[in-house]
Amino acid sequence: MQREVLKSKLHKAVITGSDVDYEGSIEIPTDLMEVVDLWPGEKVLVASITSGQRLETYVLPGKSGTGEIMINGGAAHLIKAGEVVAIMAFAISDKPVASKNVLLDAKNRVVREAN
Repeated sequence: MQREVLKSKLHKAVITGSDVDYEGSIEIPTDLMEVVDLWPGEKVLVASITSGQRLETYVLPGKSGTGEIMINGGAAHLIKAGEVVAIMAFAISDKPVASKNVLLDAKNRVVREAN
């Protein structure tokens, strides 16, 4: 049986900015993408811990080491700069998946693996 399971999670990421005029996506620094195995263009669920809003978008690679996580396009109407979010990606599998989950600090630096 195929199941949809969590494969990647950036927990307590802080949205550092937004651009409603951009065509859409969430920009994540490439170093954070690598830590949790996210690909450019991969679909993610963004859940605001601050407001409770949830939305799906796709990943756009940002500059490594900046800690800048930008929400763009129409999504910027739902989730604002300063909000704390969980960014999650899922996989379809017929076997359990060892997800790559990390907890971030207020500057979007990895604090620890959060399994």
